[in-house]
Amino acid sequence: MLTKRIIPCLDVDRGRVVKGVKFFDHVDAGDPVEQARRYQDGGADELVFYDITASFEGRQIMADLVARVMENIFMPLTVGGGIRTLDDATRLIQAGAEKVSLNSAAVRNPVLLGEVARKFGRCATVLGLDANRVHGDSGEVWEVFVNGGRVPTGIRVMDWAKKAESLGAGEIVLNVMNADGTTAGYDLEMTAAVSDAVKIPVVASGGAGSPQHILDVLTTGRADAALAASIFHFRTHSIGDVKRFLAEHQVPVRLV
Repeated sequence: MLTKRIIPCLDVDRGRVVKGVKFFDHVDAGDPVEQARRYQDGGADELVFYDITASFEGRQIMADLVARVMENIFMPLTVGGGIRTLDDATRLIQAGAEKVSLNSAAVRNPVLLGEVARKFGRCATVLGLDANRVHGDSGEVWEVFVNGGRVPTGIRVMDWAKKAESLGAGEIVLNVMNADGTTAGYDLEMTAAVSDAVKIPVVASGGAGSPQHILDVLTTGRADAALAASIFHFRTHSIGDVKRFLAEHQVPVRLV
């Protein structure tokens, strides 16, 4: 049986780790190299590194910072934010990233997913999907947002997840904006729906506040992995605590 992965997320803005609520009101959460080293020592299975303002500001992701992080860790790293071309993705892979996460650029230019998958393989091609529950006259819809959650697209979450898989995405990181940073729990309904709709792994993101929340999203939410930030950055719970809790509840994890 495949083990479930626990993945800390480093949201980086101008070289510092930050953490916000529902994508905004960010506070400083430390140095990315120090945080990455701490998570590796703590037993993280992978690390996700997002340059959260690169797309919005129209600049390239900081490949030099990625290289500096990778000089200090040896666990798999997924990097996203500001990737607009195959050359951008190539620079990050060359800097040491194992996977690249495409979000805004993939919505605007879906063939980019296929280009990256053909060059580096599906396993290196991740769709970052920022989803929001939007209420309108016709009721609630699950909508895809871009530019760090600032811009609605009118695209339905389920449609985009299926299309991205068909284009070459080998994994989806589903970040539900309504839950992001709240520590009130993941969106189990949306996570389960996306997990059931595609055959590729789905990483749940947004809302982790306790080991129970992570257990819920890996079981009820049927996610293949759980991404979390606040509970680890601010040391509410350790990765070891979470993994021991999961193991006690018969969820297969890699213990350290």
